[in-house]
Amino acid sequence: MNRWTAAHIPPQHGRSAVVTGTGGLALEIARALAGAGAAVVIAGRNPEKGAQAVAAVEAAAPDATVRFELLDLASLESAARFAQRLAEQQAGLDILINNAAVMAPPTRLETGDGFELQFGTNYLGHFALTARLLPLLKRGSQPRVVTLSSVAARGGTIAFDDLQAERGYRPMPVYSQSKLACLMFALELSRQSRWHGWGIASVAAHPGITRTDLIMNGAGPKSMQGRLRRFLPFLFQPAWQGALPTLFAATDPSAQEGGYYGPHALGGTRGYPALEKPPAPALDGAVAARLWEESCRLAGVRFA
Repeated sequence: MNRWTAAHIPPQHGRSAVVTGTGGLALEIARALAGAGAAVVIAGRNPEKGAQAVAAVEAAAPDATVRFELLDLASLESAARFAQRLAEQQAGLDILINNAAVMAPPTRLETGDGFELQFGTNYLGHFALTARLLPLLKRGSQPRVVTLSSVAARGGTIAFDDLQAERGYRPMPVYSQSKLACLMFALELSRQSRWHGWGIASVAAHPGITRTDLIMNGAGPKSMQGRLRRFLPFLFQPAWQGALPTLFAATDPSAQEGGYYGPHALGGTRGYPALEKPPAPALDGAVAARLWEESCRLAGVRFA
């Protein structure tokens, strides 16, 4: 895996992929998958940004098969509608990249369904989306689901007594919880797939510390994270490099089912894809099982 890049992606002709998000990591992931031959659906809530992402992918790979589909991960109804439309358009799905996220808005916000925005979008929206797409994934060819976590997950805890941060909202701890939940979901989905014989490989990944608009769109340019992003840009690796662990997890034959991939250097903050050990809280199977059941209840879905 030494210095693995997008040039090492095996041919993806005949494979289909869904990537959530329209910019930053999502754009780099979609561009690389389409360039390798996959038929890519870029799924996001902003049609204008979606059209720009499709144009950017087509500019880089003129023969690419890529389109935009509307998906608002802050809406359970939107996730259900997206899955229904996709089922009407194609027989199966080979790759699902659960990537889109919001990060550390300074005040507590809610989704349309009444969930705290970060938990509801980063985690619960992707949980529901994956459940809705499960029939398509089961009909895919060697299907893989890659769910993005974050280095912030290392400081996260699952606060079952206040999952929605109603009693006290602190932006970064709540973000860390959402990304720990994403990691635990990826690991639990791997276990569930093996137990039930779904044949779906579930892998987790994170981008290290990467230059995207995530901080500016969430915490904002005046936040501590925003100031670091503006005044110390050398701390952040480029988006194409931050996308590599996800691309490796999604395409490389040697990627371990149930594994967790991030950058190899400087404590997992930058570099090339490497297998890493998840933080200890993510390995608590009892908590993961409880989170799974609670998430099914909150999202109104079952992985049948």
